Amino acid sequence: MFSRTSCIRSACRERGFRMAVVVFLVITVGAVTALAERPVRRIELHPLQTVTLTPAQFLTGEKQGSPATIAGELRLPFGVEGRLPAVVLVHGALGVGPQVDPWARELNESGIAVFILDSFTGRGFGEGLVPLERAGPLTMLVDAYRALELLANHPRIDPARIALMGFSRGGVVALYASLKRFQRLHGPAGLEFAAYLPFYPACWTTYIDDEQISERPMRIFHGAADDWTPIEPCRQYVTRLRRQGKDVQLTAYPGAHHVFDAPVPLQQLPQMTGLGTCALEERPGGLIVNRETGKPWKPTDACTTKGTTIGGNPQARAEAMKAVKEFLTVTFKLSQ
Repeated sequence: MFSRTSCIRSACRERGFRMAVVVFLVITVGAVTALAERPVRRIELHPLQTVTLTPAQFLTGEKQGSPATIAGELRLPFGVEGRLPAVVLVHGALGVGPQVDPWARELNESGIAVFILDSFTGRGFGEGLVPLERAGPLTMLVDAYRALELLANHPRIDPARIALMGFSRGGVVALYASLKRFQRLHGPAGLEFAAYLPFYPACWTTYIDDEQISERPMRIFHGAADDWTPIEPCRQYVTRLRRQGKDVQLTAYPGAHHVFDAPVPLQQLPQMTGLGTCALEERPGGLIVNRETGKPWKPTDACTTKGTTIGGNPQARAEAMKAVKEFLTVTFKLSQ
């Protein structure tokens, strides 16, 4: 259903080939060249040392999880001088999906570097849905913080202009990376993302002190017809945050489903569990429970639904891309 890109296994050969092509074109054609009518980019592959944490370990501030080496692909726009703004892209539960490359190209064309984080391949996860208990959003959040630290020390990246953008499970990462508590527990000292861009996240968990978020802006993009991660909990969370004076906005696209920004047709997944009306909450000691049952959530809980629809919505995709580029132009102070 979704194609995976990998920085460590077989796809690394493909990316190595692409890098060779880019170098060849730059040398032989010159500084301003087009590849398939797109600007030529420099591509770098970076290993990233991180840890795999359980939710309880993450929430209680434990640092000593299972060590892991993951990777990311840094795409630098060609022909742009000086230190660049950057966006970290965080994938969903199926790995690096088909929406990631189009977003990377669009952002590069705007003069923004892109770091495509792959949290799964280095941990040995192959094709298919990766269960929450094996690499949930809190573990991926640690990865995002490590990516921020890596980019902040890169000679071509401006450490004050690094944004975080994520899709589905990665959208949860982009949503909660702004929590001041999580930044204190696991974020790099003295560094913070400049903006947060969650796409169709699951806003179903209420964390302790989750209204205490960064002063940096957040823009959430969601499909009003999403039946995998329904939009209503996000509306409720945004209302709470705005009452605290936070710079948070939610854009809902009518008729758009989960993964609305991907260039793929609509698909029915009759066996997939939707989150339905489920509401989770954190309790002391790092325990996350279904508010209705008081126990850890299970896919068989009565609040869930059976069957989901996913796929692209060209109009919503175009509108979201326009909105994100306009937002980053202002946030990063790019010349128009």
